[in-house]
Amino acid sequence: MRYLLNMTATTLPTPADLSITPRDRRFGRDADLTRLWHGGRVEATAIYNALSATFPIGEAYFVESVRAFREGAPPKLAEEIKAFTTQEAIHSREHDAFNKRAAVSGYDLSKLEQRVSDRLAITKSRPPIVNVAATMALEHFTAILAHQLLANPKHLEGADPETADLWRWHACEEIEHKGVAYDTWLYATRDWPRYKRWKVKAKVMLLVTRNFLVDRTAGSLELMRQDGVTGLRAWTLLLTYLWVRPGMFRKIAGAWFKYFLPGFHPWNEDDRILLRAYDATAKVESSTKRKVRRAA
Repeated sequence: MRYLLNMTATTLPTPADLSITPRDRRFGRDADLTRLWHGGRVEATAIYNALSATFPIGEAYFVESVRAFREGAPPKLAEEIKAFTTQEAIHSREHDAFNKRAAVSGYDLSKLEQRVSDRLAITKSRPPIVNVAATMALEHFTAILAHQLLANPKHLEGADPETADLWRWHACEEIEHKGVAYDTWLYATRDWPRYKRWKVKAKVMLLVTRNFLVDRTAGSLELMRQDGVTGLRAWTLLLTYLWVRPGMFRKIAGAWFKYFLPGFHPWNEDDRILLRAYDATAKVESSTKRKVRRAA
């Protein structure tokens, strides 16, 4: 009975009618990727390429971490873990394809990919509960970045349309499954005292944040170096883009901080209106493309 009361209280914020639906789409298979695909801007292209370099390896890790707790989980959570796994597998496939196109355009992502592997090798040596805590923290990062990406069109302004659609699609599904890792954590730590649960998740998030900011900045600067932009100019362009205008990292700061507040849950903010807007737009675009193909 105590377990049932605990799970009811801690998982309530996840909408009961939430449907995690994999959207099996493919992007950019028929065209080469323009090197500076994000409006010709070296810093904008670099940060998105740096993020994409993390996804095939990182999302496989997320799946592994969460699936470790699927057996015995409440039926609804078990089904959400299954749908989460499917979505993440498709994300890995599409970003792997994107990364290969970036490589064809001239970028060497190997250093960035190796950095991700090295970080995860350390985490994987820890107990499964630490891995799900790290996944939960990183999933919060992806969810708040995704919210900002869909809520503010300026972030993808001037980008190659097909590539921008890849990022919007990914953002939509990251929001949709944003509570799965957190609910898995609540289930896995259901017998922990509240303070212990908060202390561990807070410490892991601080470490994840430090590594995320350091590694994505270093990765972006490396890719900018490959475009011949280095030194003070590279730092100025990148930090201005991330923290000032359009300021993605600055704009997610408030949502990041909420992670540490008592009673936090990713679904305390129900932002499914962004998903509905994306699905409606994607449906219209798909219909238009079909008509163009028939006319051709």
